[in-house]
Amino acid sequence: MSTLNSNPIAKAVRTALIAGTAAAMAIPSVYAAEDGAKDEKITITGSRIKRSDVEGALPVTVIDRETIEMSGEVSVSDLVRNTTFNSFGSFRPQSGSSAQSFAGLSLRGLGESRTLILIDGRRAPSSPDTGQGQDLNSIPLAAVERIEILTDGASAVYGSDAIGGVVNIVTRKDFEGVQLSIEESKTKQEGGDTSTGSAIFGASSGKARMTGGISFNKRDIIFARDREWSSGGYSTFSNNFRSATPAPGTVYGYTDGGFLANPDRGSQVPGACDELGNGFTTLGSSTRCYYEYSLVSADEAASNNQALFLRGDYEVNADWTIYMNSSVSRSTSFGRYAPVPSSPWPGGAIFISTTSPNHPANRGIAGYDPAEPLFLRHRFAALGTRDANTEKNTYDLNIGAEATIGNFDIDFGARSTESKFIELGKNYVVGGLAQAAIESGAYDIYDPFNVDRAVLDSLIATISRDSGTRITEWYANASTELFEMDGGMASIAFGFETRKEEYYDIYDTLSSSGQIVGSAGNSAGGDRDVDAFFIEANFPVLDNLEIGFAARNDSYSDYGSDTSPKLSVRYQPLDELTVRASYGQGFRAPTLDIVTAQPQFSAEGANDPQTCIANGLAASCQLQLTTWQIANPNIESEQSDQYSFGFAYQPADWLNMTLDYWNIEVDGRVAYIGTARMINCLGANPTGLCPSGLSALPTNVNPPVSSNGLGLARDAVTGAIIYAQSGYTNLGTIEGNGIDFNTQADFDFGDMGSLKTNLQVSYMLEQSTDGGESYVHTASAPRYRAMLSNVWSYGDFSVVLNNSYIDETTSTWQDQYAPAYASYGYSAAVNSWLTHDLQVNWNTPWDGKVTVGVDNLADERPALDALHPSGRGYDMGLYDAYGRKTYVRYTQSF
Repeated sequence: MSTLNSNPIAKAVRTALIAGTAAAMAIPSVYAAEDGAKDEKITITGSRIKRSDVEGALPVTVIDRETIEMSGEVSVSDLVRNTTFNSFGSFRPQSGSSAQSFAGLSLRGLGESRTLILIDGRRAPSSPDTGQGQDLNSIPLAAVERIEILTDGASAVYGSDAIGGVVNIVTRKDFEGVQLSIEESKTKQEGGDTSTGSAIFGASSGKARMTGGISFNKRDIIFARDREWSSGGYSTFSNNFRSATPAPGTVYGYTDGGFLANPDRGSQVPGACDELGNGFTTLGSSTRCYYEYSLVSADEAASNNQALFLRGDYEVNADWTIYMNSSVSRSTSFGRYAPVPSSPWPGGAIFISTTSPNHPANRGIAGYDPAEPLFLRHRFAALGTRDANTEKNTYDLNIGAEATIGNFDIDFGARSTESKFIELGKNYVVGGLAQAAIESGAYDIYDPFNVDRAVLDSLIATISRDSGTRITEWYANASTELFEMDGGMASIAFGFETRKEEYYDIYDTLSSSGQIVGSAGNSAGGDRDVDAFFIEANFPVLDNLEIGFAARNDSYSDYGSDTSPKLSVRYQPLDELTVRASYGQGFRAPTLDIVTAQPQFSAEGANDPQTCIANGLAASCQLQLTTWQIANPNIESEQSDQYSFGFAYQPADWLNMTLDYWNIEVDGRVAYIGTARMINCLGANPTGLCPSGLSALPTNVNPPVSSNGLGLARDAVTGAIIYAQSGYTNLGTIEGNGIDFNTQADFDFGDMGSLKTNLQVSYMLEQSTDGGESYVHTASAPRYRAMLSNVWSYGDFSVVLNNSYIDETTSTWQDQYAPAYASYGYSAAVNSWLTHDLQVNWNTPWDGKVTVGVDNLADERPALDALHPSGRGYDMGLYDAYGRKTYVRYTQSF
């Protein structure tokens, strides 16, 4: 039997919180254990004080094992991403990204790096492919007993990253017997089919218990051509000439002057458009050659996840228990991108001099000036598609002990968790080699598919990336009761954590030196030590009034320390009504990928009148400036202030509800600042938002010199920019607030079974950045999300109907281009999205369970935005493109 059936406290949790009901319901404060056993105490996410009262002052949503199985989801990432608290969506595995296997969660729309993921109360490792945020794909769903979501800041308890909230993945430990499960799904449209399976075992004796298992889940790739909204993507990075404008001081002495306007052919390279499998317009001087990249590119990467996990504990005596929790997971993915476009290119674009055999005048083609060089916008289709294969292995081992010493409950241990990531990318172009081959004529731009294969192979490289993160930590917590108060015993918990965080991200030398076209990478690597001390106290001042306090100090070896306090109040004026409120401060430490980044050259484009004039150009010119992206030595942590208040109301045994208001402000948000903004901020009349720490850099050094920080170096005579150092800094604020509502009703129909229904709504009131207008209800920022779950149980049968709703938004570019695009028939609105998932379960007489389900019953396509910058036609973070999915699952218990 699973934990939620055999453990009395867990049974109480399920009774109060099934289907995602908030934890702070007005339910009895003490649960009697079965068979006369002593009362048990548990720890709820957001607190380190054990208590027999599940209800607390903070809003916690629990997704138990039963709800997980009724969701129809195959992974932890799919499950939590569909919760209403994932306000504006979050990153999911997608082809065409440097993190194509990553799946994160963004509570309150604050970003994956401001949501802390815990595994059994300990922080999960940062994902090495992103350098920040935790990858939910590395956590096997089969190992999960329940998921607790704290939608309140929790830095006072857990430290960095817990600004938007905390998700605690609690793994199974009270399972007995053997359970085998297999599931297959099929989507109505091509791509996205899944296969899932697991084998779980558990055993216990008088003193020991152990739970373990293996699992896998696999999802097929989805190609853009197989979804009507993603197909038909065209690009002018095909085979088009562009004019050259004289620009002394630039790489070639010319800059790109726009599409060539040949009277007959426009910009297209004569005779080469059809060979690239493209189309072209025939509008005389406006003729263009287009490449249909969606014929070969994929939207969602194929993924394959496997895991092995083992958890056990041994009761040495009545006061001492030792425990071990371990897991190994492996995640692989495959993505396919269109062949390399000539962007970014050394010097800005492919340059064709007047002496090159690829210059059309040298081919005897009429209408081209032999004295005018050209630029070329090209697609290297003859080299083949860019294919990316990734592999991520995650190892986690936690060994510790729980003890009762005198009046103290003690928990201490050590943990090591490590994640290693490798990526290989095929058919990438080495820009310098390709430029030379085009200039010499060895690569024939008029007939690239008939170029000798040896020449083509000489232009490409297989790129690689080797990344990893590791956390080694030691921890000790103690809790005890202090003294009697009118409402009960005051309690306190305190302890420390010390951990070493390590990170490395190594790109191949061609990528890190900027030689690869169609990819880029900046290697980073380093480590730091973190020491934390915390204290938490709970004071039941009256029978119906409880005050909680927590504080934590985190000291980082690389930038400084942060102290995070929190105050919470729980007041129960009536047996049926609980009022709660909290205030706290939090922080997010600058991540290791930012503070350990190695300097990388980047010719950033910007306008600087002094530099333009010094190069003999108009003051309004655009220049590529010598820029180095560095790790800013002056960067600090983000700081947050947050408060919430609300109530839980249970007017009857069969009905309860919660309503909570929350407000978060993040100051000193970490953001990238480029050369253009630095030019403005260091000018005589700066405008807009400017961070502190920018400076005039010395000219008598050989850049980059990271210790000098961010800024510009100008020539003392001409004022021209010699070089710039850009990077991440603390810039501006994020402010947001909203309301969460939850209601649950349980109906008993006697011989006709029972019905449980649960409605969860998250409503965003406002969210803004740097004091600007709220972007709620604009592109990719729905005002509210809602989920309605209904479970009807009748004997050995149950029927589940889950409904998910995402509010309408606006088109991505409608604010900027609405007048122009409206004339082409593009809508400024992106429709709401309502899906229905149906599941039927039969518990067989032989301890089996047959599940048949249909997700997205009406085959709703994602809410479409034809102007979405991804080119997919919709926001992958908010919606999925699976369409109707039918699945069958069989589970056998022994």
